[in-house]
Amino acid sequence: MSAPSSTSASHRSARATALSPEAAAIGEKLRLRRKRRGLSLKCVAERAGLSIGLLSQVERGLTMPSVRSMRGICEALDMPVPWLFAAGQGGEAGEAALIVRQSARRRLAQADAGMQHELLTPDKQPHIQMLRSVLQPGVAAPPIYETGTGGICGLVLRGTLGLEVDGGHYSVAAGDSFAFDASRAARYCAEGAGECEVVWAVSPASV
Repeated sequence: MSAPSSTSASHRSARATALSPEAAAIGEKLRLRRKRRGLSLKCVAERAGLSIGLLSQVERGLTMPSVRSMRGICEALDMPVPWLFAAGQGGEAGEAALIVRQSARRRLAQADAGMQHELLTPDKQPHIQMLRSVLQPGVAAPPIYETGTGGICGLVLRGTLGLEVDGGHYSVAAGDSFAFDASRAARYCAEGAGECEVVWAVSPASV
């Protein structure tokens, strides 16, 4: 009698620890985001008001977080909740790691804030990141942008970018490009009466 009982318990345990595709996908996205932000499990758990054990289970896809927990984790990671449910880029796992289709770009800021930022590189690429920004005229420069390590470069596609690096101000016109160490204090804004469109490259990935 003991053998069947042990086997049955083993099957129950296997079912309990099996990953559902949805939970696994959500857990992987949260783990990648946390790693990219350079945050520990403890830090995110404290910010989200959760236990470290529960957060670890969520990241491993062993449990599906409640709506409240999901919102708390996303707030702690500074990411919109809809990111967790966005369709895979291109619909294929292999392609999603390499290609971002225009229709699948992730928006990092809302246009009504005067700045629209779209992520042009796949989420799983940690070494470099490309973003497209459209800045509205008259919008105040954002807070100082400073990552501490790596580098930042960009190409202005249209309009004029007002770029300030370590207190020095530069007007960067359409067709001009720029680069600087990410340890330098920098801020930017749209100059003139029209929109400014910029493609940025940041290494390592920071958002």
